[in-house]
Amino acid sequence: MGTTSTRAFDWLDEQRRAREAAGLVRTLRPRPADSPLLDLASNDYLGLARHPEVVEGAAGAARRWGGGATGSRLVTGTTALHTELERELAEFCGFETALVLSSGYAANLAAVTALAPHDALLVSDAGNHASLIDGCRLARATTQVVAHADPAAVRKALTTHEGPAVAVSDTVFSVDGDRAPLTELASVCREFGAGLLVDDAHGLGVLGSGGRGAPHAAGLAGAPDTVATVTLSKSFGSQGGAVLGPAHVIEHLVNAARTFIFDTGLAPAAAGAALAALRLLRREPHRADRAREVATTLYRSLTAAGMSAVRPDAAVVSVRAPSPDEAVRWAAECRAAGLSVGCFRPPSVPDGVSRLRLTARADLTDEQLGEAVRVISRTAPDGAFTAGSR
Repeated sequence: MGTTSTRAFDWLDEQRRAREAAGLVRTLRPRPADSPLLDLASNDYLGLARHPEVVEGAAGAARRWGGGATGSRLVTGTTALHTELERELAEFCGFETALVLSSGYAANLAAVTALAPHDALLVSDAGNHASLIDGCRLARATTQVVAHADPAAVRKALTTHEGPAVAVSDTVFSVDGDRAPLTELASVCREFGAGLLVDDAHGLGVLGSGGRGAPHAAGLAGAPDTVATVTLSKSFGSQGGAVLGPAHVIEHLVNAARTFIFDTGLAPAAAGAALAALRLLRREPHRADRAREVATTLYRSLTAAGMSAVRPDAAVVSVRAPSPDEAVRWAAECRAAGLSVGCFRPPSVPDGVSRLRLTARADLTDEQLGEAVRVISRTAPDGAFTAGSR
């Protein structure tokens, strides 16, 4: 047996050096339980993660059911709490039934892979979230990536295929916060007898009547050819994900989706928190309206200050940065000034443009929004402003 001077993972050092040269090194930054920062970085759109009823929902479920689900959903991991959450979530969003998984990522992998047999075509929007992209990569179907938010491109792709087909799209895209043309996409899919699978992670709790989501707002909830995935970790302030759709679709996932069959069930505490958040939203539907109002206020204030921001369709506000290094510096200076913002850089952004990503929360006050805009404006690099605005 020969010897070699290289080690198995030496190539990782080359990857690290390349990331450093490109200004794309990512690091973990643990946050304290009681952070003093004004939060415009998390996805807690409705401000429910620390709401007393949601916290008690988690604690009460843990006290009753224990710290974990103890097994996969098909063995010991399904509790009465899981089925209660599924029933109320499906009813709220307007779908026939629901299936809860351990994360929104797992829900997308489950739906995409199980609904795309080897002779199928997946038509995937170029702006889709990584979990949808990974689902397409894992599926046995052929995948065709089409132009962002372009129903005509979906039509062209479906024209070339005979057999099962599914168009796959976010409802609200996580980078710029723009909304997919769901009504037009559904119309195109129905021309060809194709299914429509949409990820409503950033729509649930924000869009639709009382926060029932983008499919509900588009009149697609409960349609026999539409399946939606959601996450419980954003508007519901908890953890986990779910697939919503016709009963025979969910039955198929129970029997065919590997990220459901072979994964431990969602922890009871997360299910209890999500159920409490759902019930709270039903009582206080104005929270959805307030989240959208906050996003609009942020956008108008930032553009009035001369920055290049993208008009939000839901609760995400994207502000362009001139480079990855400037985006990192900008976010760091905001943090030093007491404001936490998201920083998106390649390869997380499909168009290669670095951004600050701000998330609106329903519990932010007008005074807090004013302070956030002042900090962002004061720390912004020159390249973040439109010509002649500074």
